[in-house]
Amino acid sequence: MLGRTPGLTFWRLLGSGRGASMSVGADLRRWALLAVWRDERDLDRFLSDSPVAERWRSEARESWQVRLAPLASRGRWNEVDPFGPLPASPPGPLPASPPGLLPEGARGPDPGDPGGPGGPVAVLTRASIRPSRLVPFYRSVPGVDRLLAEQDGCLASVGVGEWPLARQGTFSLWRDAAAVRDFAHRGREHRRVIGRTRAEDWYSEELFARFSPYASEGTWDGADPLA
Repeated sequence: MLGRTPGLTFWRLLGSGRGASMSVGADLRRWALLAVWRDERDLDRFLSDSPVAERWRSEARESWQVRLAPLASRGRWNEVDPFGPLPASPPGPLPASPPGLLPEGARGPDPGDPGGPGGPVAVLTRASIRPSRLVPFYRSVPGVDRLLAEQDGCLASVGVGEWPLARQGTFSLWRDAAAVRDFAHRGREHRRVIGRTRAEDWYSEELFARFSPYASEGTWDGADPLA
């Protein structure tokens, strides 16, 4: 039914892991929808008129939604660039992502625009993990999780996935771009994992994107992390 929704250009229903990042176990009560819309009016019509959206509202004990303006993206999702062409920016690597899934050298506008300097930043990562690399991948997760839990400036984070174990990602919210850069460059464990993903060719496909959150509604674990 979602595939016939007017204005919906890309979508994925995603399960979630337990806690703030990826894990072998799943939280069967929590799931997410990633949706890319032709324009905001299509999204508004879906939320107000679609029986799918109405059913989700009636069945959910808690829900949270955020509207995101893409700032930078690199990589593919099932051989598709879901966020389309983005404006070029001065050369320079994007900061790395919480699970170590960054495709290095991605480009895009400064994370403070739009939304103003120092505004919040959302980061989405996704990767298809090669079957032969599943064991080292999941062995690396606890160390990065500990670093993420200690990181000042991370407002919220959740592990998401399309398939158990092999197609995984994260969605995280940060106080500002400086907090993302600090996590990327000062965390020794995170840098080590990033290096291994390249040297050992862990992923057959990957995507990294960052966004400016400009509206949110509802609660995530009892509060709106962007409030």
